[in-house]
Amino acid sequence: MKRQLLIVAALTGGLALAASTASATGAPLWTETGTAYTDTLGGGQGLASRADGSLLYRGLADIPLSLRIKGWNHVGDPDIARGHVVDAYQGADTATSKMFAVTTPAGRRYEYVHPLSQGEKVNNSFAAVSPDARWLVAGEWGEQHRLQVFPAPLLNPSTPATGGTLAEAGQITLDRPVRDIQGCDFVTDTRLVCASNDASGTHFPEPRPLLQVDLPHALDGRAVTGTVTSLFALPQRSACTGGGYETEGVDYDPGTGILRAQMIQPGVCAVATTVYAYRETAG
Repeated sequence: MKRQLLIVAALTGGLALAASTASATGAPLWTETGTAYTDTLGGGQGLASRADGSLLYRGLADIPLSLRIKGWNHVGDPDIARGHVVDAYQGADTATSKMFAVTTPAGRRYEYVHPLSQGEKVNNSFAAVSPDARWLVAGEWGEQHRLQVFPAPLLNPSTPATGGTLAEAGQITLDRPVRDIQGCDFVTDTRLVCASNDASGTHFPEPRPLLQVDLPHALDGRAVTGTVTSLFALPQRSACTGGGYETEGVDYDPGTGILRAQMIQPGVCAVATTVYAYRETAG
């Protein structure tokens, strides 16, 4: 896999790098500053920045055997809060619950299971912890008018200290529908960025857009409405041709101000996931 990744990265690196700063009117201007690559199996589902600036990647190969045995066969885009790694897990299409796993800085893992509510989809695409480490935002697949909000497992004192049942605290109702959100992360207390795999042009003109969700105030566990803005289309660049791109995780590192978003390449290049880096610049 690593040899294939090096070949794909070399080919892709030979393509022109477009430093586009296109963004929605009145929204922050993000300038592309570089690209990196990770193997899709070991890192193509998501990423999160540690306090020291290093990156944690998640891929299907990272699911522990003990969790696979329990039926958790998919891991989403992770987050890290106060040294705790929060992973979003889902099971088969017939599952009646989803799970968030929290790994402490000491390496202890605790599992928090959320029984599905009426009409809730089984998908558990990502975990995004609020900057105060009290609330966890997650999302479902397909067309959605909301993001889910939970007490941050383990980090919020209202949750069990060693794992258990996790009830939903509320939701972020979106002022316009979104589709196929693969990852979100907080930029500020009142702003998230989310990566969408929607290339239909139905809701936004940009294919596979990076979206911004603005909140009227910081999360407090109660229902709130979020304003959605499409910032720009995430790049689709590869040595391979075809329409098989897939948007994956997104991460904002508050220590460096770097925003990163992942895109799985098409065709045989799908062994590699491109990680695009951005920095906010003055408009």
